[in-house]
Amino acid sequence: MRLYLDTADRHLAEPLLRTGLFWGVTTNPLLLQAVGLKTAQLPELYAWATDLGAKEVFFQGWGPDAESLVARGLELRSIGERVVVKLPVTQAGCQAASELLRQGCAVLLTAIYTPAQALLGAAAGVQYIAPYLGRIADAGRNARAEVALMQRLLKELGNPTQILLASLRHLDDVVAMSQEGVRAFTLNPAVARQFFEEPLTEEAVIAFEQAMKEVVA
Repeated sequence: MRLYLDTADRHLAEPLLRTGLFWGVTTNPLLLQAVGLKTAQLPELYAWATDLGAKEVFFQGWGPDAESLVARGLELRSIGERVVVKLPVTQAGCQAASELLRQGCAVLLTAIYTPAQALLGAAAGVQYIAPYLGRIADAGRNARAEVALMQRLLKELGNPTQILLASLRHLDDVVAMSQEGVRAFTLNPAVARQFFEEPLTEEAVIAFEQAMKEVVA
């Protein structure tokens, strides 16, 4: 089971990373834009995340063609060995993924919306694919069923490519998709905090603390 934080906001992510429960940090250009980060600051973001224990940090390549995506991917990978390069599941993105894999980079294909696209990830041999659960549902489709099919296909093929499920809006989605065999999830900090926001647990902790006042010698 691997949990990731889907954010470039250090203020929101740091308390969660310090729990030791989150395997890494995933970002994309929109998340960088939201906090005003430029590409020149990515090494600083990488150092911050890895210093807090992140074992993988995902940065997305950019460019109009495969050659540009490969060049950007190699630049991103040069930041550190824990970088995973994200690429869109387009023809250019898949071509770039194949080349980056050949050169020893870890790769995730992102913006997966269909089981057929999941098969592209398996064919390329990337480490991860990232289906967008919430956005698939927004399109009026049965998102959980489609991601479950993707997971079954990878399992039946005996393929090592893993689903890193994105666009999660509720912890119920994490529980439901865990039942289908998905083992990696990236969550924005607001959703990740829901793990620790159970009122009944909070009531129990208060009761424990009150009782301890009477039993501590």
